[in-house]
Amino acid sequence: MKNRDVTRLLDAAGSGDRLAFERLYHAVYGELRRMAAANMRREQRGHTLQPTALVNEVYLRLSGTDGAFKNRRHFFGAASQAMRRILVEHARRRDAKKRGADIERVTLTPDIDAAAEEPPMDVVLLDEALTQLAAERPRMAELVTLRFFAGLSIEDAAQALEISLATAKRDWAFARAWLHEQMRTQGTP
Repeated sequence: MKNRDVTRLLDAAGSGDRLAFERLYHAVYGELRRMAAANMRREQRGHTLQPTALVNEVYLRLSGTDGAFKNRRHFFGAASQAMRRILVEHARRRDAKKRGADIERVTLTPDIDAAAEEPPMDVVLLDEALTQLAAERPRMAELVTLRFFAGLSIEDAAQALEISLATAKRDWAFARAWLHEQMRTQGTP
C-alpha cells in the first residue's frame, strides 16, 4: 500500500471511522510484524510472547486511543512505543528474580539485522535507561526508539525526525554509548 493510501486511512481513522482503522491495521500489518519479529529476536530463548501476539497487543492498545495519528511517522512511533511498553511489562512480570542476575549484557549495534545474532537484552534496563535519556535528550531517545523498536534505518529515522543524516549519526553514536553506560551501571548490584 502506498504512503498516501496509509495517510488517507490515518485521516479517516482519526475522524472516528473504525473501519478505516481496521483497514489501516491490515495495510501495515506486515511492517508491524517485521518490527515485532526484530524485537523478539533480541529476547531470551523460550520467550512466551510471539511476534503475532505482540502485533495483536499493539493493535488493541492503538485501537483504544482516539486514533488521531498525524501521519505515518506518528503512527509507527506510537506502535514502537506500544511494543516497548508491552515488552517491558512482559519482562517485569517474567523477572521476579533480582534484576540482571542472570541476563547477559549486550551493546546496541548500529546494524538492526545484526540483532538476530545478539544475545538477549534486558528490556527493563533498556526502558529505564531510555526513560532517563528522554528526560535529558528527548530527540535522542526518540531516535533510539525508532531504530531499536521500530527497526528503522538511520536514514529513515533521520527523515522521520526531520533532522540531517549527520545529526542522526552523531545522536545515534552518543545515545548508544550513553545507554550502554547507563545499563552497565544500573545492572551492577
